[in-house]
Amino acid sequence: MKFAALDLGRVVAAHGRHFLVESPEGERTICHPRGKKSDAVVGDLVRWQATGDEGVIEHIEARRNLLHRQDEWRSKSFAANLDQVLVLVAGEPPFSESQLARALVAADSAGIQAHVLLNKCDLPQAAAARERLAPYRAMGVPVHETAMKAAPEAARALLAPLLASRTTLVLGPSGMGKSTLINLMVPGAAAQTGDISVALSAGRHTTTTTTLYWLDESRQSALIDSPGFQEFGLRHVEALQLPGLMPDLRAFAADCRFYNCTHRHEPGCAVIAAVERGEISASRWRIYGEICDELARQKW
Repeated sequence: MKFAALDLGRVVAAHGRHFLVESPEGERTICHPRGKKSDAVVGDLVRWQATGDEGVIEHIEARRNLLHRQDEWRSKSFAANLDQVLVLVAGEPPFSESQLARALVAADSAGIQAHVLLNKCDLPQAAAARERLAPYRAMGVPVHETAMKAAPEAARALLAPLLASRTTLVLGPSGMGKSTLINLMVPGAAAQTGDISVALSAGRHTTTTTTLYWLDESRQSALIDSPGFQEFGLRHVEALQLPGLMPDLRAFAADCRFYNCTHRHEPGCAVIAAVERGEISASRWRIYGEICDELARQKW
């Protein structure tokens, strides 16, 4: 089959084996994958053909990048062709630095720019969160601050240029303000989510639906919302690659005595020396060790 002759569309929502594919003109069609495998993800450009009122996805175009999420048993892709990842954190409830670190490693391994957004910066608990984010600022991760509920117009002014002309995956556990961000930047997002849920027969399972929202009429700027805070699939990463995906470790790893240093216990390890001097935070080194152990177990 000559796929180039088929209709081109973008996957804008996914739930199980149901996909909503949008044409270049903005028309949306419910599509299903050919065969048993459903490899398409939100953000994919696909070639599809109509079958009655619905369609069949025949081919996935080459991707610029791909992110994976992970459950207890396997990794599964869930978003593609991203320009950046925006991770929401807050002082209340306290965010998980381990989850944040994994998100940044996943983005770095896929070559995707990551930003951190500290929400609720008007609350007293923001000071502790700001301190916990200091190592990330120091290693060059862009960290922005806002208070979306207390100062929505200021938040919109901060976010609009950051999101303009980009496809952004928004991440954040419950309570960090992700729904507030979506509703702030996408008027009518709640109604749109409901319509997509009905279209994909997601019903009360809407929380498992990954959705792309356009921010402008020209459809140049988009937010992708994948509910919950994903545990990122890092199984494609080798343990020896990990320091290169963590900028604070990367800055010292080349100075180690051994070329294959694990940065856990070796004599002459420049990373351990940096931890002892306080140039790499103890929590970051601990998280590095946790991820290394997980990657080693996965190879068994």
